[in-house]
Amino acid sequence: MAAPVAIVTDSTCSIPKEYLEKYKICVIPQILIWEGETLLDGIDIQVTDFYNRLAQSNSNPTTSQATIASFKKVFDEVLEEGYDILAILISQKLSGTIESANQAKVLLPDAPIEIVDSNSISMAMGFQILSVAYAASEGASLSECKLLAEKAIPHTGVAIAVDTLEYLHRGGRIGGGARFLGTALNIKPILEVVDGRVEPVERVRTRKKSLSRLVDLIAERVGDRKPVRLAGLHANAPEDARGLLEMAVGRLDSVEQVFTEVSPVVGAHAGPGTVGLAYMAGI
Repeated sequence: MAAPVAIVTDSTCSIPKEYLEKYKICVIPQILIWEGETLLDGIDIQVTDFYNRLAQSNSNPTTSQATIASFKKVFDEVLEEGYDILAILISQKLSGTIESANQAKVLLPDAPIEIVDSNSISMAMGFQILSVAYAASEGASLSECKLLAEKAIPHTGVAIAVDTLEYLHRGGRIGGGARFLGTALNIKPILEVVDGRVEPVERVRTRKKSLSRLVDLIAERVGDRKPVRLAGLHANAPEDARGLLEMAVGRLDSVEQVFTEVSPVVGAHAGPGTVGLAYMAGI
């Protein structure tokens, strides 16, 4: 009989707490560095505190990948409980997190650990994780879970509307040539994670139009694939995100809806006021 499978991920996944508690999903915190402090994402600083501090601060935080030591500690604990481990992590084109996980795995040469690059972030990665979590809870083996995770990648995606590109530009998560997208007054840039990178899609005038265009974009990406799962995401903009999710659900006849905040580390790059839609379709 195959050992049970636990999933390890990082704090950019945006999966709501109730899912983390229902399934064996362990979250490794990313790191926020702010005014000389090193803060563990979602542990030392929570979302509301983060945006309150950001509004009052003259400095902007920087971020760093989860450490080798943090992966090693969690791997050791989960292995001790008798689980095999599947780590599904933020795109390696956006973070060095996978490198930390790989180095921790090297320290455990015979351990049943597999690592998958989600090629994405937030609830696009989250839906990949949840699809595996469902299977693992039904007794799927480590190899079966890994195959399912890899199969899910092209069935997921995420797009966001930001108030400004300034935060993404400062963090180096978007090319400087795209910075012009957000320079004009009232222009709301729409971005999408494409092949593991954050890429500009277009610029839209006004917030209302940007939300409508987000729904159009996700509808285009989903096409006629069924079933559809949707997530509304936000960085300190819950009302806009709820309206966005309602629009998308009405349009796409989704079988599952998730509403969630992005973590402080994601918010540090996307900036306050960011809203987004993530999906999984056809699987």
